[in-house]
Order: sequence, then structure tokens, then C-alpha cells
Amino acid sequence: MPYNRLDAAMRDLITSFSCPEAADLIDRLARAAAAVAGTPYAGFVRVDVLRQETSCVHVHAPAGDPLRRWLAESGVMKELTTSSVALRLARDASVGEPGFLATPVPVVARDHVFVWVAGRGFCDGDEHLLGRFATAAGRAMEAACGMEAAVRLLRGVRAFRPAQP
Repeated sequence: MPYNRLDAAMRDLITSFSCPEAADLIDRLARAAAAVAGTPYAGFVRVDVLRQETSCVHVHAPAGDPLRRWLAESGVMKELTTSSVALRLARDASVGEPGFLATPVPVVARDHVFVWVAGRGFCDGDEHLLGRFATAAGRAMEAACGMEAAVRLLRGVRAFRPAQP
């Protein structure tokens, strides 16, 4: 294969494999989770292996919405540190609790990731549906990591190809 064709083929592969941006993927997954659950709020949270610390990965909510404050002040994210299964909190508008549902995302990682939705009361059907969504989200995240690894390998192949004859 002539080198100009090799360059074009490698550039094409790298470009097509580079499409999934991690931040964009997480944002799209959060938006989809909100749509699946029929709520305006969704996101991802990471819990460390020792289940001592949580960190928000992404929050999908209307700008300036009070739910962001509720998430920070309620301790709901800290509750995820004790959970290895789905967590459901009932909606109680009288005390400002919007209703919350989170489920683990099965990904091969050192931290545990949960997808959550909030904004209404949730039932067993919602929990099942979000669990199925979490599985799909985990596969998408793993695929994106695999694509990133493939791009790094392809760039190495391209960088270390033999000199032109």
C-alpha cells in the first residue's frame, strides 16, 4: 500500500475513532436518562472504591435550578457510598425533596459510578428501566474508553511507520 494511501487510511481511522468525546458522551447520556425517566434532572456520580467519597461527574438540570443546592445539601450523594444497589428516595414536596432514583452503572473501573434521576416519585418499573439504561450507559462508556485506546495505538502506528522508500 503506497504511503499516501496509508496516511489517508490511518487519518480516516483516527478521525472516525476520535468522535466520541468523553464529556459529550456523559452529557448525552445524562440527557437521555432524564428523558427515559421523564424528569428534568439526571446525572452521574462517582463513588471511590472504599465508598468514602463521592464526586459529581455530571449534572443535567435547568440553569440556576434549586435542585443543585438540594443535591449538595441533602446528603443523598453520600448515601450512595453505602449502597451497592439501586437507591430510591420518595418525593416529599413539603420538605423540598424532589424524589430521587440512582442505580449503579456496571463499568470496569476502579471507582463505582451511579446514574441518577430526580424530580418525581419513582416506582419499581422506573427502577428496572433505569437499571437497563445504566447497563447501556456502562457499555457506551467502556466503548468510548476502548475507542480512545485504539486512537492512541493508531497514532503510534502512524508515528512509527517505516520511512518512505
